Amino acid sequence: MPDTLTTEEETVASTRATTMHAAVITAPKVVEVQQVPMPQPAAGQVRIRLQGCGLCASNIPVWEGREWFTYPVASGNPGHEGWGLIDAVGEGVTNVKVGDRVAALSYNAYALYDLADADKVVKLPASLAGKPFPGEPLGCAMNIFKRSDISEGQTVAILGIGFLGALLVQLAKKAGARVIAVSQREFSLETAKACGADEVIRMDDHYKIIEKVKERTNGNFCERVIECTGKEWPLNLAGELCAERGKLIIAGFHQDGLRQVNVQLWNWRGLDVINAHERDPQEYINGIKAAVTAVEQGTINPDQLYTHTYTLDEIASAFEHLTSRPEGFIKALITF
Repeated sequence: MPDTLTTEEETVASTRATTMHAAVITAPKVVEVQQVPMPQPAAGQVRIRLQGCGLCASNIPVWEGREWFTYPVASGNPGHEGWGLIDAVGEGVTNVKVGDRVAALSYNAYALYDLADADKVVKLPASLAGKPFPGEPLGCAMNIFKRSDISEGQTVAILGIGFLGALLVQLAKKAGARVIAVSQREFSLETAKACGADEVIRMDDHYKIIEKVKERTNGNFCERVIECTGKEWPLNLAGELCAERGKLIIAGFHQDGLRQVNVQLWNWRGLDVINAHERDPQEYINGIKAAVTAVEQGTINPDQLYTHTYTLDEIASAFEHLTSRPEGFIKALITF
């Protein structure tokens, strides 16, 4: 994927601009590309001329509408998976400079430009030039894998093979684990196989899945089970697939209300239940740095998972596909 900011002339032009294009969700399922003021970096901040931004499933509630949201949302929000080139720096910034290509932890990246704190960007090496790099979800995968404590010889079940689940399949296989992938869509199961899954099971019937995993593990179930769906039923299924004294890792983003879970089962089997989400921004940055190394070394290969690309003008279609998951959909990118 070509870079969009390649010359000094373009950098100078961007610093002189006073407005930019940005996506604005004005009401549930309504998005407009508007001309908005160009953000200016304050002390300790950088401005990024974005080359792209991934779409995250956590965007769906904002897109669909919930009673606790107000509209219009801020321009460029909720884009938080951006990467691009620094085109301006605020006072006191010394760790990066204009022209550096970075992945950023920022929050309004469905736009041509976004601001980030200078300590919330990660420089991308020349070896990744021209490649998309949505740092936030790649970093999440690395952090979740670290929290999962997976080692050689373990059996690991991963429920929900989207972008995150597929990356975790790759990471678990590199660690020497046996991986069982459980997902609803046939395409997702094919993706899991391509990422190295040893076995795949269709996520259809709760009790049949339990019996299949029990059979394939000689009744022992799995030392590690990672739930990546954010849904109640698969979360309870994940507990059923855990071995005694196993670890249940919650990687799904559970944001639509309370969950009823089988604590009796978790208690009886002596499970460690790990909520693998991070809230410390520095941990996100550590994860992004680890992802840079993992991609460079071939530990993970996200390129095969970027299945859909849209321009900013096509962002309504991108949100619709993010929600409906058409055949072949894993990860969508907005590119500029």
